[in-house]
Amino acid sequence: MSTETEGTEVLVLLDDEWARRSLVDDVRSGLAEVPRSLSPHWLYDDRGSDLFDQITRLPEYYPTECEREILAREASSVVSLTGADVVVELGSGTSDKTRTLLDAFHAVGRLSEFIALDVSEQTLRTAVAALGARYPNALVRGIVGDFNQHLGSIPHSGRRMIAFLGGTLGNYTAPARREFLASVSAALDTGEHLLLGVDLVKPRERLIAAYHDEHGLTEAFMRNALDVVNDELGANFVQDRFEYICLWDETEERVDMRLRSRLAQQVSIPGADLVIEVAAGEDIGIEISTKFRAQRLGGELAAEGLAVVAVWTDANDDFALVLARRVATESLR
Repeated sequence: MSTETEGTEVLVLLDDEWARRSLVDDVRSGLAEVPRSLSPHWLYDDRGSDLFDQITRLPEYYPTECEREILAREASSVVSLTGADVVVELGSGTSDKTRTLLDAFHAVGRLSEFIALDVSEQTLRTAVAALGARYPNALVRGIVGDFNQHLGSIPHSGRRMIAFLGGTLGNYTAPARREFLASVSAALDTGEHLLLGVDLVKPRERLIAAYHDEHGLTEAFMRNALDVVNDELGANFVQDRFEYICLWDETEERVDMRLRSRLAQQVSIPGADLVIEVAAGEDIGIEISTKFRAQRLGGELAAEGLAVVAVWTDANDDFALVLARRVATESLR
């Protein structure tokens, strides 16, 4: 742990080789077997992060501004309903939207601590320094870690609320989502809260437009996964041998983003000691974005000991913030 400035701390749980080992593991597990996939985690190198920032500013990509609208309107409700004085953010990045929430806690003297958990050390350190200056009466901690592995490292100080914003929950398959929610529930004490940002089911046309924009930014973002594997592991993926496919899965109620091989090809990935034979028409899954219905999500949360307290939506009912409370084990029986 290192103290950056008075009132701020950064704990680094990931060593210098973590990213490469994780990439190798994900490539081996995702590409060696059919159906093939690459973890969306690897979309977010510097170029990918810039592309995603551009995507969030597109008029057809609604989630970011919808969530911002709800936070601006309901932040004070979150403060009063949770009784929390410690806010934890998973996948915090710059914590840009989260400042609206933190301002509401700070305004009533209820922000004793903010804990930001993210894999990007430099982004986290920059955010921690800025937030420490913004909230001088609060302790601002950064944890450089992976929220799929390090939830148990979140300090148990004060009464906590975990925020998981941006619709990121939708990137998990149903089994992985259950596992993740179970781990969040286990990290919370009885009576503590989870604040989730989730995208809602809507007409297929709007969803496809949001993830297959006419500017080609989302396509470039998805293709960036191949560039990362080429750059980091010496692979020989050729971009023009793949086409971008964006599908709406009616059964799973999710957008499915893939790269489809235009021809039969062999791809070598020396850094992962892997060679794959990709058939013509075969897909590599890059990312999914599940859309939710409040009742179904409530059931998933309840199954993991998280009782829904409130659901807020934007003016057009496109996006929702869901507040859930960790209930006692006995109440699950």
